[in-house]
Amino acid sequence: MTATADAEAAANELTPLADYLGSVLRRLRALPPLDLDLTQAYGNVLAEDVVAPHAFPAFDQSAVDGYAARWEDISGAGRAAAGRAVRLNVVGDLGAASWRPVRLTPGSCFSVAAGAPLPVAADVVVPVEWTDQGMAAVEIYRTPKRGYGLRRAGDELPAGALLARAGTYVTPALVAVFAATGIGHVVVRPSPRVVVVATGDELVDVGRGSQPGQVVDANSHALTAAAVEAGALAYRVGICDDDPEGLRGLLEDQTLRADLIITTGGTGTGPGDMVRRILSRREGGRAGPVTFTEVALYPGTALGFGTVGAEEVPVVCLPGDPGAALIGFEVLARPAIQLLAGAEPVFRPSVRAHLLETVSSPGGLREFRPAHVAERRGGGYTVQPLSGGPFTLSGLAEANGLLVLGERVTTAAAGSTVDVLLLDRRR
Repeated sequence: MTATADAEAAANELTPLADYLGSVLRRLRALPPLDLDLTQAYGNVLAEDVVAPHAFPAFDQSAVDGYAARWEDISGAGRAAAGRAVRLNVVGDLGAASWRPVRLTPGSCFSVAAGAPLPVAADVVVPVEWTDQGMAAVEIYRTPKRGYGLRRAGDELPAGALLARAGTYVTPALVAVFAATGIGHVVVRPSPRVVVVATGDELVDVGRGSQPGQVVDANSHALTAAAVEAGALAYRVGICDDDPEGLRGLLEDQTLRADLIITTGGTGTGPGDMVRRILSRREGGRAGPVTFTEVALYPGTALGFGTVGAEEVPVVCLPGDPGAALIGFEVLARPAIQLLAGAEPVFRPSVRAHLLETVSSPGGLREFRPAHVAERRGGGYTVQPLSGGPFTLSGLAEANGLLVLGERVTTAAAGSTVDVLLLDRRR
């Protein structure tokens, strides 16, 4: 059997990524909802639909600074045939804080500020720049259309309007919409608390270069940042040595403050892969708390998922290679965080894009390769592959998307159309 055939046979024994993700996500449930003050709700996910209790605007109001009038009183202003301005008496001033109802009489107007309530019978607001800006009386040089310069109650959002659906992240704009329609509290899912643990005797903390026998712990820092980007409250607990009792004790302690634990390192089958050896060990005839699976994923095929502690806190075990750990986070840990948060959908948005460069991919594995996505002038997208495989980490630093190459793809030709996951990067 050739080396290629050996590789294909090995790939055929792997679990398809879609099957694996489905089996993991079905075991998770969104966190219980809670009622939060509007000022605390930003960044959380709505647990129920939100409906406007009141209209916005709440009353008829001026949209501009000017003069509120009856259109029939000014309809001749500025007409060439007339050749003259229309003159109205200014009977009062209305600001945004005015509250007493007033009524227009023929031949009169009110000076109004933007946001001020409209006088009864007013159906137009003339901008100040179309007038002589008079105080006791005003001359109007142009006639706006009927309805110009005003906003009717409920024009933007009528009472009973659906403002946002359950599963929507609360943004600053949504906070403004909720407040404007009279909402002070919303029911949301709490942001998941995520604890990140790096494992391995070889690890040393950042701020130094690696020496033989040492590896700088890039993963726990990167994964903590990735969890925050995904909407979690993330905690990095640092490096855990390959000590069975130490690892068990650390994970048990962290269950008290975690909704999800992410470990990185030790997921393989080598002699030093202690996480897999410890967490998958059968005890008392029962399987270990975490199941490790060889998934048809590139880079990083070995992933673990299970629960730990009396509270059965979910734990995701990612590879130790930094690039593979970040890809594993994207395909497994990030959807888990979104599901716990109650977000919909849980996966990154994807687009079809025109491939700018021919790329090869290992057969039998679903590859996620860093890429740069750009919109075309005529519509659609282009995608430029970046460094992948053993250089995935450097490619990810420049990427705003992930090129997805399926299990049956060994070569994707330039000019073909491919799937790309969009990374929410502010670039």
